Amino acid sequence: MPYPNEATGFMIDDQKNWQDFQKKEFKLKQFEDRDIDIAIECCGVCGSDVHTINGGWGDCPLPICVGHEVVGKAIKVGKDVKTIKVGDRVGVGAQIGADLTCNNCKADQENYCPNSIDTFGAPYKDGTISQGGYASHIRAHEYFTFKIPDALESEVAAPMLCAGVTVYSPLVRLGAGPGKKIGIVGVGGLGHFAVMFAAALGAEVYVFSHSPDKKEDALKMGAKEFVVTTGDEWYKPYNFAFDFILNTADAVHKFNMSNYFSMLKVMGRFHCVGFGDEPLPTMMAQDFAPNGCYFGASHIGNRPEMISMLDLAAKQNIKSWIEKVPISKEGCAKVVDGVANNKVRYRYVLTEYDAAFGKRD
Repeated sequence: MPYPNEATGFMIDDQKNWQDFQKKEFKLKQFEDRDIDIAIECCGVCGSDVHTINGGWGDCPLPICVGHEVVGKAIKVGKDVKTIKVGDRVGVGAQIGADLTCNNCKADQENYCPNSIDTFGAPYKDGTISQGGYASHIRAHEYFTFKIPDALESEVAAPMLCAGVTVYSPLVRLGAGPGKKIGIVGVGGLGHFAVMFAAALGAEVYVFSHSPDKKEDALKMGAKEFVVTTGDEWYKPYNFAFDFILNTADAVHKFNMSNYFSMLKVMGRFHCVGFGDEPLPTMMAQDFAPNGCYFGASHIGNRPEMISMLDLAAKQNIKSWIEKVPISKEGCAKVVDGVANNKVRYRYVLTEYDAAFGKRD
């Protein structure tokens, strides 16, 4: 085992062969005083993993080890670490660094830091490229490492660290709660969290999906109504109905945006967290005029939102809907193919890390 200077992971060498994972070693960044080394127990599989390795979002550093829904055990902590101790069960999401000194960071907006470091595929100051959670270990800054509540199983907590906070952040910032009527577009890895968290926050939740077979699942998750977005007039009963609509689907390029905008209250928001590979559909400024609506997007969430989301999930017994797959060359290929082809309900989690990498205590 190459640790502590290196880790072992399942990596991709070529975006054209994005399902061909090879087990190999990679360099870890230099250990600093607020860093934490984590022996990984499991890792959720995100759409971002697929968009990165298959080139949908452009070129990436190669070889690359993806995965940014990481849960494991802290096995080493820097001398200035205050919130985590050796032996704690911890998680790391899609961000692993920021300068923590800019105005955004000082305002708890570190997820918008201009010097943000993504958990995989981003350069550190020492030139090392960050590598993700399909691996034996990860080295993370304390600020981006979170204790996992005892009430949440590791495999349940893992997908919350990216997918969960990606929807929780805009739900909270846009005011989800009692008295608010919210539309959720899509019931997938992101969407199933959006439905559960919006309902847990007290909002009235309506789900819009092109997949009728997901209706029973959506209702179990807390939706009041399930609307199938086929036909010509599916949206008309909901004119001026919603305080905001949270889109979790990555197929916005196929949407008639005027139909979705028409369902918003005056000054309502259509907010995107589902990022696809295609440009947005053509829109005219006047498409926003009938109700003065807005179109926006957001990027993951901040540290306070991550902590409050995990606390809400623990207290209200919110569980990710997951399928476990043992990590291996074949297992990694299976999960990225499943995500790319919408085969999962609703989040894969890679498990059995000891079998792949040995005991790492």
